[in-house]
Amino acid sequence: MRYWVKPFPEITIKSRSVRKVMMRCLRANIRNTLQRLDPDVGVSDRWDALEVHPSGEPGASTRQAMEAALTRISGIHEILAMESRDYVSFEDTAERLVPRWKDAIAGRSFRVSVRRKGTHDFTSMELERYLGGALLQASPSAMVKLTRPEVEVGLEIRDGRLMLVSHRLPGMGGYPLGTQGEALALISGGFDSPVATWRMIRRGLKTHFLFFNLGGPAHEKAVREVAHHVWRRYSASHRVDFISVPFEGVINEIQRQVPAGMASVVLKRMMIRAANEVAARIRVPALITGDALAQVSSQTLVNLGFMDAVSSRPILRPLIASDKQEIIADARHIGTASFAERLPEYCGVVSKRPNTRPSAAQVEEAEATFDFDVLDQAIRAASVTRSHRLAEETPQLQEVRIVDSARALAADDAVIDIRHPDERERAPLALPADQLLEIPFFELADRAPMLPKDRHYLLYCAQGVMSRMQALHLADRGMTHFGVYRQD
Repeated sequence: MRYWVKPFPEITIKSRSVRKVMMRCLRANIRNTLQRLDPDVGVSDRWDALEVHPSGEPGASTRQAMEAALTRISGIHEILAMESRDYVSFEDTAERLVPRWKDAIAGRSFRVSVRRKGTHDFTSMELERYLGGALLQASPSAMVKLTRPEVEVGLEIRDGRLMLVSHRLPGMGGYPLGTQGEALALISGGFDSPVATWRMIRRGLKTHFLFFNLGGPAHEKAVREVAHHVWRRYSASHRVDFISVPFEGVINEIQRQVPAGMASVVLKRMMIRAANEVAARIRVPALITGDALAQVSSQTLVNLGFMDAVSSRPILRPLIASDKQEIIADARHIGTASFAERLPEYCGVVSKRPNTRPSAAQVEEAEATFDFDVLDQAIRAASVTRSHRLAEETPQLQEVRIVDSARALAADDAVIDIRHPDERERAPLALPADQLLEIPFFELADRAPMLPKDRHYLLYCAQGVMSRMQALHLADRGMTHFGVYRQD
């Protein structure tokens, strides 16, 4: 079994020099990707494609893995799996070729292309005419078109061996990875950012991952799994960086100093500032975000402009005009939807009623009392993991106790309401005073070590997201007497 790899049509219309560079890069990417399955796999040039030839005859599982990998390499339009058998005659070739192609050419234009290598008593054109006639007879609605046909029927005769298409696989399209430079994708693990990353990988950008940790080890573990999935499937030909920036301190500072309605836009501006610093450190010239216009309140045109204002690099937004259902469909296609469905939305706990059209003066005032040393500390504490080690270095999570109702509370349990004071005031938690403490989540990290150790503390928030992530974060710091409370 061999494979003919057809390049993405946009590559074929480039200038000769550009096409040559792209095809060379595509050849290297295919080889780098397949070598983990077959260390001696070969990739060579053909007149209109690349040919992949395994070192031997692969088994069924290896063949399936190779074909799946080829469909996920950017720059490929189509993969043709080729079967090899002895060449006998024109008639025998037609008997084998026609059943494979007659339905594909029905009602469409086609051309037969024969390539020969070795000595034969016929010309390529003679065999092309014979096979073209046989195909027209089997599919009368088809028509021959020698220039830019809709269907290209290709075969090869090499030293007495006939190579015919066994089956066809759609490619990923786009440009070969690495031909358009590098970028840094801000990835959160939800539906949007992995799809945005994939779309830019498909356009040829070698894409690194930048993660802002808002929820401790649990959050990082989940996002590492998403990033590893995207890298392993769609850009394994290149090793990239996964950079994790601990942002809990930034969240806490925003909650202390920034008006509630401005928290979301200030958080995004802090992320963009940090992203620029990280990108400068690894010499990457552009950022990628999963913003989609008006999808959430922080993604209005006004707020996106305020994010751009603090960036010294272009911010690429491949989802900017996409509908949510379109994004979810892409997430299912690339295999990241299942991760997103399990991952809570951490950014949503920052601001309940964000300002969708703030003025420049409001943004400046909101950031006036923010301690930027907190942001600098977060950037300095960033950790870097190479993409091929993401699965090896996944943080180990602690188990935390979960209580689902007031009836299940033990005598030594105390519930800590960690919601913002404004939220607590709007919807007070109905529990006895001796069982209830009120500590906003942005103060919890500092105050938790000072609480008596002879009680078990259960954290409460309305959605259960912040309480779980804070309990896991405290458990990771050795405070295992904290759990989660969920109200009936």
